[in-house]
Amino acid sequence: MATGKVARRADASEISALLDSPEVAALIAELEALRWTGRRGYGPRTLVGACLIKSLYGFTTWTRVAALIADHPGLQAAIGGCPSVFACYRFATKLREHASVLADCLDRIAASLQAELPDIGRDVAIDATNLEAWANGHRRLSKNGPERLRYSDPDASWGHRSAISTRGAGSFYGYKLNLACCTRTGLPLAWRVETARRNESLMLAPLLDALHARGYRPETCAADKAYDSDRCHRECEERGVGPVIPMKGKADQVIWPATDKPTRFNPRIQRHTARFRDLYAGRGAIEREFGNLKHHYGLAPLRVRGLARAALHADLVMLSRLSLALNRARAATVPLAA
Repeated sequence: MATGKVARRADASEISALLDSPEVAALIAELEALRWTGRRGYGPRTLVGACLIKSLYGFTTWTRVAALIADHPGLQAAIGGCPSVFACYRFATKLREHASVLADCLDRIAASLQAELPDIGRDVAIDATNLEAWANGHRRLSKNGPERLRYSDPDASWGHRSAISTRGAGSFYGYKLNLACCTRTGLPLAWRVETARRNESLMLAPLLDALHARGYRPETCAADKAYDSDRCHRECEERGVGPVIPMKGKADQVIWPATDKPTRFNPRIQRHTARFRDLYAGRGAIEREFGNLKHHYGLAPLRVRGLARAALHADLVMLSRLSLALNRARAATVPLAA
């Protein structure tokens, strides 16, 4: 019988529907083709279902996922088994070794979302958020003590985070999730996990290229003042995207003389216009999505170490987020029976 560990936001029938969707079913079939030797164990449908449960129920560890499935007969029937925590860890290792299979599934979901939501990705926002590492990054073992010889997460690094709500600005040890989000739907479209010391403005061009690779054709890109540079404006214009980036200081309040070629001082969308203000107001969608992914889909806190594991964790969170959005978009367009 189910206990209080069962979340209200997803049920067994919805998870079964996600596993039966064409995009996720193709992922299961590709993973099934990789099982060519060894003991049979748990099938890919069961383990992919465990991955969906992990994010949809907001869990950060496989231990809680395995405990919930063992306590929930409905979930066992939906995914076709009750995997152990060790099977989940082995499956995560397999997904890291075959990252292209998961990437192909995410590309299929992106194509299906564009078919269901034609305006998705027209106006995007780009930003980064901190993912604090599950490790101690201090150089010394104790105050005035000996220096640390080994770090439990050697890929993590120190970075700076801005102030938000009641939290002040300061440094943190871990990673950054760089995200491109649709301002109309709030859905994540492209993302990259980098170490915390990596400047987030360097990820603007890779994210825009990832959007084009998945078939999105953004017309505008909103970003905060951290992206205000000649390079960022040039990278947007080279890809046919209108930058919506305020200038640092009070320079954005000046109306600069018009020029033929868009520049940082004379962007395609002028900063003093109502259109610029409306598009920049849409940048709030990415802040809401960061909170949604962290608090409702288990993106944070990290309970893995290493850049490859952190990137896989983010991919699985996005898989659950986007596949659930696609399933509900399809359900909304199905006509009611007469």
